[in-house]
Amino acid sequence: MEKILDIADSIAYEKSLNPKDVKEGIKNALIKSAARAIGEDLFFDVEFDDEKRRARLYQKVLVVADDDPLVEDGKNYINVSEAKTIDESLEIGDELRYDINLEDYGRNIVNIMHRELENELQKLIEDEIYKKYSKKEGKIVSGQVVRVDGEGNTFIEIDEIRALMPRKNRIKGESFKVGNVVKAVLKTIDTNKKGIGLELTRTSPKFLEELMRLEVPEIADGIIEIKKCARIPGERAKLALLSNSPRVDPIGTAVGVKGVRINAVSKELKNENIDVIEYSDVPELFVSRAMSPAAVKSVSIQGEKAIVSVFEGQKSKAIGKSGINIRLASMLTGYQIELLEEGGSAYPKEGGAEEKKPASSKAALEALFS
Repeated sequence: MEKILDIADSIAYEKSLNPKDVKEGIKNALIKSAARAIGEDLFFDVEFDDEKRRARLYQKVLVVADDDPLVEDGKNYINVSEAKTIDESLEIGDELRYDINLEDYGRNIVNIMHRELENELQKLIEDEIYKKYSKKEGKIVSGQVVRVDGEGNTFIEIDEIRALMPRKNRIKGESFKVGNVVKAVLKTIDTNKKGIGLELTRTSPKFLEELMRLEVPEIADGIIEIKKCARIPGERAKLALLSNSPRVDPIGTAVGVKGVRINAVSKELKNENIDVIEYSDVPELFVSRAMSPAAVKSVSIQGEKAIVSVFEGQKSKAIGKSGINIRLASMLTGYQIELLEEGGSAYPKEGGAEEKKPASSKAALEALFS
């Protein structure tokens, strides 16, 4: 097989593959083809001559002792006495090598070799794609829409591969057309009989986090950390941020001058409202901040439950439209939130006037959906 290494280098360059991997793929294809042409139970190997740029395919037979039971195999082993009749220099442990030219076995075997080579190269390409995109899992990728099926699933071409964004991973109310350029987070990457499969999503909290990293350099640089994130896609989200520098205000930095940064992210999310709060590892304080924009009077943590008291008139803000605020606060903090509304003014009256004694009123979480 003359000049086969030149072909290997050409394939490696064209497909952006490692030349060593391509050589190994060629070797595997030749061995598999020889096995099918001559015998599956025989031993074959390939030797490359880098100087002459060619490959040598051969069958190998191992030299063993005269009394070695492996001689009974009759195909892959030969006793030393018989081997010496072929070459007197052979000793136990040496190999006899018989050159093989697949073209001598007919055109059908040559076609098989071509198919085996294509399969090996396809495996290499898929391995490279997997390595490339496994590093991007959980990161934002972008591509062009090439098809939208009848069920609303969107197929997006990203470089050399076609990815799928199921309808459930699309923000409510979104629709895409062929030719649209779409950003999404790479949710999963897997291999199957059809090749590499990429699943994209625009509904996960991770998508919001990655958009913030793109828009806010301080987050990308690690000066500000995204500690927690909760979303109801297309409606509202809450982000808990922590600054690692006393000189950097996490809220103001993330929002940007006149809200330019947060508005850019919101626009990408179909105008999703984004609440940004400062994270605290004190549970009571964190829950209190998560209930924003409601004014919270007190928080009591009882196991996995947080009892939250809000000032009079703040109940509707604490709950939010269709319960969205309290749901997001619960998702963000990990606590089941029970809401109590206290009577009296939200702030002490001027002149030190005596404040009315608060009167509790029950506001169970299930009332949100009544």
